[in-house]
Amino acid sequence: MALLTACGARGEPGEEPSSGAAKNSGSRDSVPVVLFVGTSLTAGYGLSPEEAWTAEIQARIDARGWQMRVVNAGVSGETSAGALRRIDWLLGQGTPALVMVETGANDGLRGLSIDALEVNLDSILGKLAAARPRPAIVVAGMEALPNMGTTYVNRFRQVFPRAAQRYRTAYLPFLLDGVAGIARFNQADGIHPNPEGADRVAANVWTALEPVLDSIASAHR
Repeated sequence: MALLTACGARGEPGEEPSSGAAKNSGSRDSVPVVLFVGTSLTAGYGLSPEEAWTAEIQARIDARGWQMRVVNAGVSGETSAGALRRIDWLLGQGTPALVMVETGANDGLRGLSIDALEVNLDSILGKLAAARPRPAIVVAGMEALPNMGTTYVNRFRQVFPRAAQRYRTAYLPFLLDGVAGIARFNQADGIHPNPEGADRVAANVWTALEPVLDSIASAHR
């Protein structure tokens, strides 16, 4: 499976992913792949690839002695519709052992239809659930900005746990918990985590991933 690098790192929103080689302790074709499908928040916008939170997840995996390879398929500026358009291509590269879906942030920033977001997320999860072998799936929750209004914010928030429940996936309530809105953990734009914030995001993600990855590692022993 081709490795998608931390696309968008030090780049501009809307950039397409680029492919490249990965350093890992096992064969590229033999180790389970942990795929992160997301926006600039996953891509590591404004950071070097080594500073993105996905790199910290790889470091934690390595520290546990698990033979797994993290693939960062984050794309800056992408909406849920964009994620849906490329999920077939991503799965066509080979079925990952685990997929975490982080989408919707740009839908919320642009005030896009919540009904469309729910349909798109449902379709993404449906395609993942239909893959064989079926990968483990984690849904990352997201929040809309308060200035979108209470009704929009509440409806937006409910999309993610509903989708996770429908497909019986693991669920991370809020990717940016303890980071969003805190200046010391964000870059100058107030939206994208800085290196310290990225470490906190990695800690959030790890709480949802660790038990799932432990099961995958046990199955591959």
